[in-house]
Amino acid sequence: MAATAYCGRGITDSGAHTRRGSVAADPRVIPLGSRIRVEGLQGAADGTYTVLDTGRTIKGREIDLFIPRCAAAKAFGRQKVRVKILQRGTINRS
Repeated sequence: MAATAYCGRGITDSGAHTRRGSVAADPRVIPLGSRIRVEGLQGAADGTYTVLDTGRTIKGREIDLFIPRCAAAKAFGRQKVRVKILQRGTINRS
């Protein structure tokens, strides 16, 4: 998958505030509330992340990691990563 990063603080599509360990994904590929394992990151830690947002421009096999520092998010760029779904989410947007 492709990974990018963002730094905007606010409320996600799941209703939670943006925070470390959260990502945005296309809900047709990885549903909201899913726990995923991301490996191969440079500029962020490999580990377990939670899909809390969808992101307007996230389509298909892409994720967008929340990184609090905007300079670090910009420096992150676009990376090829491995993603494994550990638990499929069940959050419904209404």
